[in-house]
Amino acid sequence: MIYDVAIIGGGIVGLAAARALLQQKPSLRLLLLEKESALALHQSGRNSGVLHSGVYYKEGSLKAQLCVSGVRLMENFCEKHGLQMERCGKVVVATSAEEIPRLEALYQRGRANGIGEIELIGPERLAEIEPEARGIRAIHLPRVGVVSFSQIAEALASEIQKAGGEISLNTKVETLTRRSHAWVISSGERSIEARTLVNCAGLHANRMGKFSGDMPPVSSIPFRGEYYELPVTRRDLVRGLIYPVPDPALPFLGVHLTRTVDGRVLLGPNAVLAWKREGYQRSDISAKDLAQMLGDRTFWKMAGKYWKTGFTEMKRSWSKRAFLREANKLVPALVLGDLQASPAGVRAQAVAPDGSLVQDFVISQRNRALQVYNAPSPAATASLAIAQEIARKVL
Repeated sequence: MIYDVAIIGGGIVGLAAARALLQQKPSLRLLLLEKESALALHQSGRNSGVLHSGVYYKEGSLKAQLCVSGVRLMENFCEKHGLQMERCGKVVVATSAEEIPRLEALYQRGRANGIGEIELIGPERLAEIEPEARGIRAIHLPRVGVVSFSQIAEALASEIQKAGGEISLNTKVETLTRRSHAWVISSGERSIEARTLVNCAGLHANRMGKFSGDMPPVSSIPFRGEYYELPVTRRDLVRGLIYPVPDPALPFLGVHLTRTVDGRVLLGPNAVLAWKREGYQRSDISAKDLAQMLGDRTFWKMAGKYWKTGFTEMKRSWSKRAFLREANKLVPALVLGDLQASPAGVRAQAVAPDGSLVQDFVISQRNRALQVYNAPSPAATASLAIAQEIARKVL
């Protein structure tokens, strides 16, 4: 049997793409391949669950367009399936006068991106929304909510299978070969043929692209995001989501405080280099991944541009006190004993040939293969909108 489409990657983007393709063409013979024994175990299942509003992203960018439309689609999806979702609201807080121009620019960007419910507020209103937060001005986004992307992944998988799509777990792609009529995908002793290939492999997307004979336009560098969480007795310090004003030159949002859909309160993440594509512990090292990264000129260009930022992030990784000092800028009442270790995540960060961190989604297509080379945050929020874009291109 030859499949019409094979999707590599059982994260939220791969699952959403499979659902969108089957919705638009129900007769499609579709197979989704996932190397793990379960779906959404990596980037999709190891995040804070925030449904981002689209306030951060450059007007006209794919991130801006797909996040703003995607969040509405995701809210509707959760309501349809009865999935947990809490609109707890979010504040982006300026703690110094130097941050005010960036905060105001962020507010204007949010308006330009079509966010309806967004407000600039002063310290008195901030104290009403988040009594323990401290700042001189803030953006308030009352509709921002949190979900469980693991639950969403399960619901997507159920829809895919009901629509006739197949999901194959424990299927690690080892080689990709282009024949005149189809792609041949090898996994162990199994050989799979598909007319069209969709690469949604996340941390391994560049590797899959190279397997297919493509030349990825960006390098992919794994960054670990480390979290702490508050003990149960201190969770009332945070009512919703409290974020700092981000550095516009970086795709990371800084240490923030997030109430999750199951009631926990996370602090983080930082952003430190991971020495393994799925390196969730400091001690996790893959000789293959490390050699590939250190042998990439792009990595060294990136290191030259951002070494000061990297040093600061590493300091917060190794020093709990340094991490606390950053969090105290937003919530001064936090003390060292409040920081309890919580599971980390790893994101695949695209890096341009000149060493700069790529801010937008990167999707390319040729030889009947569509490659999703960069889909970091807010890809989970935007996944249903990204999926519509993928389906349109594939079909």
